[in-house]
Amino acid sequence: MAAIRWQFWLGFSFFLSVVIGAIAGVAWLYYLAMDANEVPLKRLVVQGELRFLERNQVRDALAGEELGSFFSADVNVIRERLEAEPWIEQASVRKEWPDILKVFLVEQKPLGHWNEAMRPHALVSAAGEVFEVDKSVIDVLLPKLNGPEHAVKETVEQYQQVSELLQINGHQVVALTLTERFAVDVELLSGIQLRLGREGLLERVQRFIDVFPTIVRHKAQPIDYVDLRYDTGVAVAWKEEEERK
Repeated sequence: MAAIRWQFWLGFSFFLSVVIGAIAGVAWLYYLAMDANEVPLKRLVVQGELRFLERNQVRDALAGEELGSFFSADVNVIRERLEAEPWIEQASVRKEWPDILKVFLVEQKPLGHWNEAMRPHALVSAAGEVFEVDKSVIDVLLPKLNGPEHAVKETVEQYQQVSELLQINGHQVVALTLTERFAVDVELLSGIQLRLGREGLLERVQRFIDVFPTIVRHKAQPIDYVDLRYDTGVAVAWKEEEERK
């Protein structure tokens, strides 16, 4: 009987030691995984076509806070930190064993300046998203879009429609203004102002395109503006000599 009791306690002690060892091992692995010093993320790989954003700016955006270890780093938190940068429209983040953090970035594509007189650092994208950045990195001519702050997308839509029709006919839009009453005024690279009003914008633009050769032949002076806010016909004003100077 004593031998049986001794074997029982010996077996129980062995089982208990195995359980305790397993728990200790799991705990050790957990703390090892969560300790950034044990499995740190050492390398950052930035992918994506970047035109205005430098890759070192991406590193700077992530340098402010600890990323964590390979196991503890939260890719969703890192993605949110990256997308908080004004030049970054969208980011995707993944970890690659043993110490690599890979990010793929989609950069904002500026369509034009937005209300530049009041917001000198603001740009607007083709999707109607306004963002503020350092414009000194922009090396292309962007149109100036002006409109009510509550009608950004409407302003962008009007610009896209009007500028496309004008461009394929040899005219470049450098500025468009949408008034509070949703009337549209356009400035061309040639300096001509188009007063389009609120309705039938494309029809009025097409009317300008049709009559422009006749207007140019009619008078040699530079055109100041063409008023197309009529059911038929146009009104034309020419620049005076002092204004041209």
